Amino acid sequence: MKRLYEPMAYGTGPIAESFWPTTVPDIPAHPAVSGDVRAEVAVIGAGFTGLNAALALAEAGRDVVVLEAEQPGWGASGRNGGFCCLGGAKAGPDQILRQFGDAETRAYYRAERAAVDHVGALLDRHGIEADLHSDGETLLAFRPKDVKVLEGVAEDIRRWQQVDCEVLPQAALAERGMASPEFHGAVTTPIGFALNPMKYALGLAKAAVGAGARLFGQSPVIAMSRENGDHLLTTDQGRVRARTLVIATNGYGSDDLPPALAGRYLPVQSNVLVTRPLTDAEIAAQGWSSRQMCYDTRHLLHYFRLMPNRRMLFGLRGAMKTTPTAHDQTRAIARADFERIFPAWRHVETPYFWSGLLCLSRGLMPYAGPVPGVDNAFTAMAYHGNGVAMGSYAGHLLAAQITGAGPATPAPLRAPLKRFELGRWRRALLPLAYAFYGLQDRG
Repeated sequence: MKRLYEPMAYGTGPIAESFWPTTVPDIPAHPAVSGDVRAEVAVIGAGFTGLNAALALAEAGRDVVVLEAEQPGWGASGRNGGFCCLGGAKAGPDQILRQFGDAETRAYYRAERAAVDHVGALLDRHGIEADLHSDGETLLAFRPKDVKVLEGVAEDIRRWQQVDCEVLPQAALAERGMASPEFHGAVTTPIGFALNPMKYALGLAKAAVGAGARLFGQSPVIAMSRENGDHLLTTDQGRVRARTLVIATNGYGSDDLPPALAGRYLPVQSNVLVTRPLTDAEIAAQGWSSRQMCYDTRHLLHYFRLMPNRRMLFGLRGAMKTTPTAHDQTRAIARADFERIFPAWRHVETPYFWSGLLCLSRGLMPYAGPVPGVDNAFTAMAYHGNGVAMGSYAGHLLAAQITGAGPATPAPLRAPLKRFELGRWRRALLPLAYAFYGLQDRG
């Protein structure tokens, strides 16, 4: 496999101290595929995208096989921050508007809202208990001048989502339980909620199997070929033949499986730490009692939320390598940032720390559509750190494209994936980009 990161990124090292598996003591182990298997549709990847596609296809009566290299929720879907919110594009509204026009831009932003609603409906319909909290999402200004950014966000949300945001001045933050010397104002978008991503992923897997999908774990695809119009997927212990293929590996894909996707996505690392449970006195001392899911206005942003179990989750971007040394260095950076933002919690232990790969596209837009140049093959990817909602909905959209029934996919989500400069060596772009973003974050 031609993967971009160090071997550690694709092993157990980054999640050896993940919090999410501790919340689900009985994680089902799906067996590996064995021998020759036939299906109408083969799905590679049992994360939010693949499981949503498999669930919708199975409910539509299609014979579906899902192949997962590890177990459901092992990748980004089981290690993210659990923010189910608007998002998916890194491109801003003006850029999308210039490229696609008003009608399709509005269709795209309706899809962002539909993505959040889709996850909520799934949780309700399948009785998935995923520790929900937070009334929408809050963006915090880490510099006084970023208060204007908050006002711009409120205007954009009003224009594209037809809802009003609440903008708070710095003086009101402590009253709302968001006291920190770091922040100078906030804007809350009243759409979305926080959840436990592992519980959601495992609930999806259970629902897909219940609908008739066949799910195989420990079944990494090591070769792809075509035979008599079918897709032939080879694993260590078996082969799966299917007329239609869905590739749902996102940042954990390989440039040679299939070569048609080589260079069209860029994985980047995100990192999360979680504290021990906080006491009433500790919460009062910091003045942070809000259970809003929050992030700040940095380009290399922080994201955090006080969970119902009274543990603080704190994430950040910016790491460029996945090695033991880099892992330890990033943990130290995360801890220092945590202590600066929440100084009253400098003594609070953070026993959990892990990392995972999200995915960017060259056009800064998510994608859900055909694999270029490959018949009866579809993929969805590049949610730019907002895969809980958009990754879920993108899988649902792929199922609709395959069956011809269900929601239409807006043009911005079907725009062809461009290749990154430098091809196989595109990770070399990250130090330059991160240095530029770091300078902007200090300005």
